[in-house]
Amino acid sequence: MDGVFMKKCIRRIGICFLLAALVWSGTVIADRQRLRQELVRLHVVANSDSEADQAVKLRVKDAVVESLKDSMTNMTDAEQAKAYLQENLPRIEALANRVLREAGCDGSAAVSLATEEFAARVYDTFSLPAGVYDALRITIGKGQGHNWWCVVFPGLCVPASGEGFEKTADCAGFPDSLTAALEGKKGYEVRFFLLDALGRLENLLHRS
Repeated sequence: MDGVFMKKCIRRIGICFLLAALVWSGTVIADRQRLRQELVRLHVVANSDSEADQAVKLRVKDAVVESLKDSMTNMTDAEQAKAYLQENLPRIEALANRVLREAGCDGSAAVSLATEEFAARVYDTFSLPAGVYDALRITIGKGQGHNWWCVVFPGLCVPASGEGFEKTADCAGFPDSLTAALEGKKGYEVRFFLLDALGRLENLLHRS
């Protein structure tokens, strides 16, 4: 009798653990979808890896981020932000090319809104897992140099402090668990690992 009772208890405990794991996995998948849907990345590609081209890449990045900062702050969601960026691509491109001219560069910049694969990236106050994201892409000249990545919506390129990141993430509707995972807080390392694994799987599927 005791043996049968014990087996039933073990079975019930196993089922409870399985259900808890499924629920937890579901929240991780939901977080991955939230990142995919609610972020618009910024991707600036330099002409080459020369010191001059890398320096002008940062000048272009700074000018574009500054020009979009106020507008992106007033956007309520990523779809609205993408619509605004699509409408203003000519203006953004003109700004990038003006910076290039002022820097004495002969080449030009091409600006587009694209869906791209990204590897995991570590920033000053947060990290982003790999995956497929919508991005404002700025290609300078031949586009053969190292890239610069960040997030144009919500405005995560600007906050330099953890408090700034948390405030921006909260305004974007990120749950505390996702924010903690992106910040690399203790106890959330596994969650970030799974988010990154899902993102790398997205990248593989995107190539096929």
